[in-house]
Amino acid sequence: MSLQPLLSRLQPWARYSGFWLRLFLLLAVLYGLAPAPLQIELGPRQTVESLHPKVCVHTRLDLEVEEWKIQRTLSLVREMGASTIVEFFPWAYVEHQPGQYDWTNFDRTIRHVHNQGLSVIARMGLVPDWARPPVYEKVTTLQYLTSDHFDEFAAFVGAFVARYRADVTAVIIWNEPNINREWGDREVDPAAYTDLLRVSYQAAHAANPDIVVLGGALAPTLADDEASTSLNDLQYLELMYEAGAADYFDALAVHTYGMTYPPNAEPQPDKVNFRRVELLRDIMIRYGDEDKPVYITESGWNDHPYWVNAVRPSQRLTYTLEAFEMVEQWPWVQELCLWIFRQPLDSHNPRDAYYALVSSDFYLKPIYEALQAYARGWENPYEMP
Repeated sequence: MSLQPLLSRLQPWARYSGFWLRLFLLLAVLYGLAPAPLQIELGPRQTVESLHPKVCVHTRLDLEVEEWKIQRTLSLVREMGASTIVEFFPWAYVEHQPGQYDWTNFDRTIRHVHNQGLSVIARMGLVPDWARPPVYEKVTTLQYLTSDHFDEFAAFVGAFVARYRADVTAVIIWNEPNINREWGDREVDPAAYTDLLRVSYQAAHAANPDIVVLGGALAPTLADDEASTSLNDLQYLELMYEAGAADYFDALAVHTYGMTYPPNAEPQPDKVNFRRVELLRDIMIRYGDEDKPVYITESGWNDHPYWVNAVRPSQRLTYTLEAFEMVEQWPWVQELCLWIFRQPLDSHNPRDAYYALVSSDFYLKPIYEALQAYARGWENPYEMP
């Protein structure tokens, strides 16, 4: 039998295979020419230079993939003159199986925090899959935590506090529990939150007696229990006290946004403005908690050009500096932490990009430079006449 017909049929396939072989070889060469991954060098530990220790910012390093961006972000925080950050440490990221912790991502962040000479207020939350009902029983969000798993969350808090006691000075137990979205898309429950606060407080102090446990982190809202499954922050704090929360937090975490009002606008129960924090403070005093400090862990003004609750960029700059000067006169406020220092991706939440002090591509906005001048005692080139 002649092989010529068979060879004739195979010849086009040979040419076709040769093309892919050459392409493979070209890609291999290009891969070999690609730059090596960026090597992160920490160098000597840095020191924050600041005349105003209440200057604090909320970061979102939990969303970062590339380590150099964590390093760059925290170096800019230090250079601005902020000595403390609020950072989110999600429970779901480390405890994939009950009792088994993988601290890799948290270690990376804390390593850079320590190297930059910063301190951390750690925001704790986000529930692992195994601590929520199976999907066939109930579809839930990552904020859905039932009392059946309060002890496991508390154990995570205790393990976290023990591991990072050198750099973490305070922990926030949950975020905005008076908002139904943050309480698992269900009706909020101040008594249940108080139970979560109790077991978390006990676990945290067993791990480190010097840790500051922050309760609350309440969202400023005018919602009430008749109109919404969320609850007005003033009412919620009172119900926390009625449930016995006073013994289970060392300081109150407060979110106080200026909206369209200047920082000196009078506090009123039916308005959300910067001085709403004073109304929460009044409740603390009424329940005999006047000796506890307040940490403002989220605050700021937004200069989005099309949002109804935003202000002009020049107003934002002026209002922010005036708020820091005001807080300097409040001995009961420990920190004023601005939301948000930098978003890893501006398009992730376009409105929040106008709260940021630094853009996602590390452009320093004028408000960053003004705050740096304030914190470090420099002349402010953006001071308004």
